[in-house]
Amino acid sequence: MNEAITFAFEDQGSKGRFVARLPRISDEAEMTFSRANEKLIIVDHTGVPDSMAGRGVGKALAAHVVGYARENGIKIIPLCPFLKAQSDRHPEWSDVIQG
Repeated sequence: MNEAITFAFEDQGSKGRFVARLPRISDEAEMTFSRANEKLIIVDHTGVPDSMAGRGVGKALAAHVVGYARENGIKIIPLCPFLKAQSDRHPEWSDVIQG
């Protein structure tokens, strides 16, 4: 992956999303969540458009969400199959992954 991925966070109170963008691509990847409480989010969906496929965007987005959780003292329940699979491959994420 040579292109710089940029990330954004959109918080709408009880729900929100993390967004990943690539230069020169108008589409965006997203990981959506619901907030169970102040310190617990439930990630329920990851979407990566075909225009970003095969570039590692989903994996980078998952790592970004884990980093965000660490920085903010938040735990994550990975209801989304993609994030669950990634967390199973990354035991070092166990400090923020719950369930």
